[in-house]
Amino acid sequence: MYKAKGPPAPVLSGAAHPPRTAVVLAAGYSQRLSPLTSGGSKLLLRLGGVTLIERTVRALRRQGVERVVVVLGHDEAKVAEALRRAAWDWVEIVRAQGWESGNGSSLAAAEPVVSDEPLFLLLVGDHLYGDAALDPLVTVGCPAALLDPHPVADVLVEATRVVVEDGTAVRFGKEVGSGWADCGAFLVPPAIFECQRQAAAGGDHGLAGAISRLAAICPLRAVPLPEDAWWQDVDTPADVRRATARLRHSLAKAQDGPVSRYLNRPLSTRISMLLAPARLSPDLVTWLAFALGVAAGALLASGQGLAGALVTHAASVLDGVDGELARLQLRASPRGALLDGFLDRLADVAIVAGLGLWSLTQGLNPSIALGLTVAASAGSLLSMATKDRIAALKLPRAPERSLGFLLGGRDGRLLLVTVLALLGRPALALAAVTIASLVSAVLRVALVRRGFAKPDSWPTA
Repeated sequence: MYKAKGPPAPVLSGAAHPPRTAVVLAAGYSQRLSPLTSGGSKLLLRLGGVTLIERTVRALRRQGVERVVVVLGHDEAKVAEALRRAAWDWVEIVRAQGWESGNGSSLAAAEPVVSDEPLFLLLVGDHLYGDAALDPLVTVGCPAALLDPHPVADVLVEATRVVVEDGTAVRFGKEVGSGWADCGAFLVPPAIFECQRQAAAGGDHGLAGAISRLAAICPLRAVPLPEDAWWQDVDTPADVRRATARLRHSLAKAQDGPVSRYLNRPLSTRISMLLAPARLSPDLVTWLAFALGVAAGALLASGQGLAGALVTHAASVLDGVDGELARLQLRASPRGALLDGFLDRLADVAIVAGLGLWSLTQGLNPSIALGLTVAASAGSLLSMATKDRIAALKLPRAPERSLGFLLGGRDGRLLLVTVLALLGRPALALAAVTIASLVSAVLRVALVRRGFAKPDSWPTA
């Protein structure tokens, strides 16, 4: 067993400051993936329409990393060309000599360009990381390894295992007796390069040997993977299938209500995965969903309840696809969210207006029809306005998953319209939308207000 003795470990100035530089080891060749890669680099495999190397590099950038050094070897020209096409001036490409011998040789190639960094992130390029997976590693501020304390059985068979003692990772290897798995992400000092040379001199050209020797001279904190986060090594066709499934399931939101969770997401996420290879603009899908909403309003206005109901539900499902594609392709932006919210409100008004006109053809008193239409429109807008205002003020969120059972969210309101349009009851649909929206808005505000002990602690606009 290695003993943690040596010079004090370097520490960053604070958790608020992520490491400036990251190194991504992307030189290797996976024979087991050759049926999918045709002998090329697995880093160019597209998952959800985005290559593995792009996912890794952009994940690091989102973490605040200023410079990413990518070490290439196998199929270097094609991977380098893919990175150059992205025109990222913060990505630096390094060629590894002798990369065939193992990841340790790839690591050595990065020494000339990162040796001045007190700490840098070190990632294996063929690993996929879900949202928030890297957060604790980036903010830990001292040498550390990101570890999975509860890996599933099929992961543990292939993974590098880690011995952890008193919160410190002390040894890495395929054969060590431990239930902790190495996630392929580390925060290390330049001393790692001397450790790699020592490991190579002893015949160990893998990354695990270098990391184990580093742990012997420098305490390496064991950073557990966040509870709701995930990672996936991509070495086999089965891994690709698992990674694709993980990506699809990650498209759901924690605050999804029952309608989205059980009815819309199972459809929308599959549509998103099918559309992802085409690299469609999420904004285009936003406009398509808006067009469906307007079409639904027109069908309802003409009294075509069945067609209007089906198109309303289609618009509700497609409304999730734009955001899913944006997250899946790492293209989410405030600009896209603003367009989506604006067009959603217009589509809502079109659908409510269609219900109002339909109710007139059924003999409803014009004053009542107008009142219900205005009330339903106002309720829909108020429900979303309170939710957006809470988010803008960064207030503690209400339990949206529970509130979803009131059907006051957009997905719930459109479900009410769909069901009651199928039953030929437009006036009842307007009343139901009004009640669900207003009750949800009032309850949301009440729950958020209860979250503060006293009014003077509230944030101000």
